[in-house]
Amino acid sequence: MRRRLARERRRVASMKYRTLGRTGIKVSPLCLGAMMFGEWGNPDHDDSIRIIHRALDAGINFVDTADVYSAGESEVIVGKALAAVDRSRIVLATKVHAPMSDDPNAQGNSRRWIIAECEHSLRRLGTEYIDLYQVHRPDEAVDIDETLGALSDLVHAGKIRSFGSSTFPAEQIVEAQWVAERRGRERFVTEQPPYSILVRGIEGNVLPTAQTYGMGVIPWSPLAGGWLSGRFGAGKDNTSRRATRVPGRYDLDVPANQRKLEIVTELASVASGAGLTMIDLALAFVLEHPAVSAAIIGPRTMEQLESQLGAPDVRLDPAVLDRIDEIVAPGTNVNPEDAGWKHPALDRPWRRRRPRR
Repeated sequence: MRRRLARERRRVASMKYRTLGRTGIKVSPLCLGAMMFGEWGNPDHDDSIRIIHRALDAGINFVDTADVYSAGESEVIVGKALAAVDRSRIVLATKVHAPMSDDPNAQGNSRRWIIAECEHSLRRLGTEYIDLYQVHRPDEAVDIDETLGALSDLVHAGKIRSFGSSTFPAEQIVEAQWVAERRGRERFVTEQPPYSILVRGIEGNVLPTAQTYGMGVIPWSPLAGGWLSGRFGAGKDNTSRRATRVPGRYDLDVPANQRKLEIVTELASVASGAGLTMIDLALAFVLEHPAVSAAIIGPRTMEQLESQLGAPDVRLDPAVLDRIDEIVAPGTNVNPEDAGWKHPALDRPWRRRRPRR
């Protein structure tokens, strides 16, 4: 423990931390995402803990997980890892919303579930409080005031320090802010959207909205689920565990995914010309946006982690950024499936048609 504390002091001296929105909380520009720790990615708990500790030793003080990742196993692994460090130095985030069992009430954004699941997450994480508790997706079945009321009560009870949203459209972010003001609730202080060179749809709405309300932005999948890591391309095995879960984002029979391959080839040339790896190009692009507080990386192996740690030191030349804009227009999602959430009205024809009489 004493040696680890000494390493923590050394890395704090060299890390350039950013403020998480207007919370006053200082976070590392890279946030360690824990989705790949557990059955979904790396089932070896000891190896996953080593990866977490290496990230902390490198200066990362921000860790993000979710209850649904490997059905709670990720939270357990994170809890084990943080038990060996000074918990007060870590900004710990997790999420609630996704189904955790076949119980229809063990999911969603209701007061009933949020209050219950927060206790479950605290137990799995082995901690007395969560720094940032996030609502993983919108829930049209629940009044946003119900959700904000439950989260506010958790703040007042000391169970969580603050809370945020994840993959919310701009109009629902605005609604939540208005409801919080009018009903006297605590408010969302962060948004966690998908954002990468291939997924730029939020640039025209979510990011400006977050800036308007002083929200911290912590994008997920800055490497576009592996597309921007050099993992996919001509002559390579274009499959992954994630591709099995969300085939619409990877199936090469989908024209938009074929376009991704073409774009990746163009971006590889841009990265090479700038003397960068694709990973550094991709992460530096996300970190360049003034709305972004930290980019979430999700390594499964130590090698993957090491390949991403240097990105905060990279600053892209304006000419490189201009070239990226030429390849993928600002505000564009190359494949709409990568947006992470689609309003239910788009999947239900009856909501778009007048009733027959």
